[in-house]
Amino acid sequence: MEYLEFELPIKELEDQLQKCRIIGEESEVDVTETCSQIEKKLVDAQKDIYKNLTPWQRVQLSRHPNRPYTLDHINAICGDTFLELHGDRNIKDDKAMIGGLGKIGDQSFMFIGQQKGYNTKTRQYRNFGMANPEGYRKALRLMKSAEKFGIPVVTLIDTPGAYPGLEAEERGQGEAIARNILEMTRLKVPIIAIVIGEGASGGALGIGVGDKVLMLENSWYSVISPENCSSILWRSWEFKEQAAKALKLTATDAMKIKVVDGVIKEPLGGAHRDREKTFSAVSSAILKSYEELKNLSPTDLISKRMDKYENMGVYKG
Repeated sequence: MEYLEFELPIKELEDQLQKCRIIGEESEVDVTETCSQIEKKLVDAQKDIYKNLTPWQRVQLSRHPNRPYTLDHINAICGDTFLELHGDRNIKDDKAMIGGLGKIGDQSFMFIGQQKGYNTKTRQYRNFGMANPEGYRKALRLMKSAEKFGIPVVTLIDTPGAYPGLEAEERGQGEAIARNILEMTRLKVPIIAIVIGEGASGGALGIGVGDKVLMLENSWYSVISPENCSSILWRSWEFKEQAAKALKLTATDAMKIKVVDGVIKEPLGGAHRDREKTFSAVSSAILKSYEELKNLSPTDLISKRMDKYENMGVYKG
């Protein structure tokens, strides 16, 4: 298990607990009371740290190397029923954007999301979760297929942004994202979007329009990352913590300003601390959202979706 800087007090207590148990196993000394005291301190430390996380610490948790990615969620939720579909039928198959059909119980869904890598090799293979235009065109192709067969769409958002390379711009990165946003507003099937990690910039918006938009508790959703915001405003990354606070990018902040419709609670310590519990919570949120949407006609779906986005940013003094 890897630990972030603010988690080091927890690491120290966990190490103490482990050593205490080893002493008890290797000797005849009764260490039960000592272990119990350390366990109590550990629980108190976890509650104290994780209940008072700053926006920047939540950004760090969203990037934790052990945090489950899109395919982890899909494989856990759908099991063997997931069938990945490839290609945009134009240029190539973008490995940073994955999608395919899967079932939760007896209900089929079209799953689409950005996929990051676990080590240097897979991170390069997945382009660090930054999709090219063909990734967004693949996503749109799958959404249109889902619409044709009346299958609801689930998007899992986890990207530091769309790929900003010259070749991506040459192939129409901005147009591809804008096209997705337009087409998603008028898709005739339910769309459930969930931010499971990083939700940055247009890269997230390209698959982020939904009837229900949810966020995992320790994810973030913003027009720009704290580091880049700090770089633009202060010409330095040193103010990233201040930028994270100002951007109002946490799930709680997004709920307050009605950018998202709900927050999915994570296990204490983050999604990586108890993956199974996280997968169960995400699966339940998808099914609950679908139950609320499944009886709406295509006309009502589109009308409510359009109203939702048209009302964002409107405030009465």
